[in-house]
Amino acid sequence: MTRHKVSLEEFHRMVEAGVFPEDSRLELVEGDLVEMSPIGKRHAAKVAKLTALFGPLVPQKAILFVQSPLVVGNSELYPDLALLKPRRDFYEEELPQGRDALLVVEVADTSLHYDLEVKLPLYAKAGVPEVWVVDLVRDRVHVFRKPQGEGETLGPGLKLAFLGVEISTEELL
Repeated sequence: MTRHKVSLEEFHRMVEAGVFPEDSRLELVEGDLVEMSPIGKRHAAKVAKLTALFGPLVPQKAILFVQSPLVVGNSELYPDLALLKPRRDFYEEELPQGRDALLVVEVADTSLHYDLEVKLPLYAKAGVPEVWVVDLVRDRVHVFRKPQGEGETLGPGLKLAFLGVEISTEELL
């Protein structure tokens, strides 16, 4: 079997040419096209809740990107939520890079292994300073304040804070 790695430029040209159906859920991971699983209702609700919780930060302290592209090295990932450094153009001129992210949040119901073992190291390598992985199955939040190192796992009854927004773990779970 022959594999062909796809570059970011090739991936963008294919997207612009309409090679993939509009409702495709693809990520480019180190040159490989990875089809993401469909979003379930609990997952969608948690992403909507996170969007509402972080909404007050926009646009003064951060730009809120929801399930939108983030370039991390040679990969283009679609985190469930990313808070980005403010920019006047809201990243219209170019896609945000890992160094533009202040926080990335992944919501995991079926994707925990993928989020922790594949995406987290890519975020760390790209310089994302903080990553939260909300584990809906085990009701806990994995917090990586320096993603290249070990994180902490928080259960119900605790609070997280970011840019002045305080969120209880119950709100995330």
